[in-house]
Amino acid sequence: MDLLEYQGKQLFARHGIPVPSGKPAATVEAAVAAADEIGYPCVVKAQVLIGGRGKAGGVKLAKDRAEATQYATDILGMDIKGFTVHEVWIEGASEIAEEYYASIVFDRAAKAPLVMLSTQGGMDIEEVAEKTPEALARLHVDPLLGFQDFHGRKLAFAAGIPADLIRPVGAMLTKLYATFVAEEAMLIEVNPLIITPAREVVALDAKVTLDGNSLYRHPDNAALRDPSAEDPQEQMAHERGLTYVKLDGDIGILGNGAGLVMSTLDVVGLHGGEAANFLDAGGGSKSDAIVSAVEVILSDPKVRAVLFNIFGGITRCDEVAKGLIEAYGVIQPTVPFVVRLDGTNDVEGRKLLADANLPNVATATTMNEAAEKVVELAKTGVPA
Repeated sequence: MDLLEYQGKQLFARHGIPVPSGKPAATVEAAVAAADEIGYPCVVKAQVLIGGRGKAGGVKLAKDRAEATQYATDILGMDIKGFTVHEVWIEGASEIAEEYYASIVFDRAAKAPLVMLSTQGGMDIEEVAEKTPEALARLHVDPLLGFQDFHGRKLAFAAGIPADLIRPVGAMLTKLYATFVAEEAMLIEVNPLIITPAREVVALDAKVTLDGNSLYRHPDNAALRDPSAEDPQEQMAHERGLTYVKLDGDIGILGNGAGLVMSTLDVVGLHGGEAANFLDAGGGSKSDAIVSAVEVILSDPKVRAVLFNIFGGITRCDEVAKGLIEAYGVIQPTVPFVVRLDGTNDVEGRKLLADANLPNVATATTMNEAAEKVVELAKTGVPA
């Protein structure tokens, strides 16, 4: 679950991480009142779950009440890369002597948290990593050992932090790591991490992604979820208990088991197609879950064809067939389907589909054949 900037800063503050004072506001009146209380100059910052706010005009420095009113009026309701601004964060202006970059992310390949630090803050970190990789210091942390004080000093020294700031920056990294662990985060990024003229270290930004599977242990964090800020298809899937990730293609994918779905994405790509989603119906899916899955997949207007790839174990293929037949009665899909059923009750499942004689539904016996068919259908709408 991604947090808005101000939510991330509030979380930081709970863990003793220095952040500028500020207040959220959902109306122009509330924004101006917050600016009056905080004082001028102040910064009016759009709150959306996307980067590039400054370049889009979503971050403005207000020198007085008139400018705060104007900027709040301009920014609230603004569209930034497809995200509508419903809130702004009014923050006291900060004096900046230097800008750094700091982040902690869970590195799945290394099976350990990765801490990164750079003196080139305020820039896209991808650009820094590509053009000047030596400017980005990295350190994997043994989860059992944890982040030690010497880790912070080692990173600061490797990143070229000035001598008088090595210990303060190291201490900041220690607090960020403690927050990462305590809140069960997947990502904590501060860009920029600023140094004030008084040589204080302050988190001027907060990008935080929490592990959605752990939210039941953190009710305060779970309450921060904003469904209106989420992708409509992903929100619908979440409400129905489905594992769904929206992608950029036009072929809807449903499988049972994350590994099978990922393999299906690869095979579809191998045949020249592009998946519109990742949807894992899970083990033991009943017909009602299949109906819900079809509704979620087809709620994406880009979908031109759908592939069911089911390898029955706990999941029964006849239940999947019943779900698709029921979905056709409820939704009446207009896009073609390719269905591959193999495993538990696959013969019964294929017989159910044959007897139902659903319009525009093709079957396949192998994953390779199914992928080839669905790619052709997505392009032409006519079975191969």
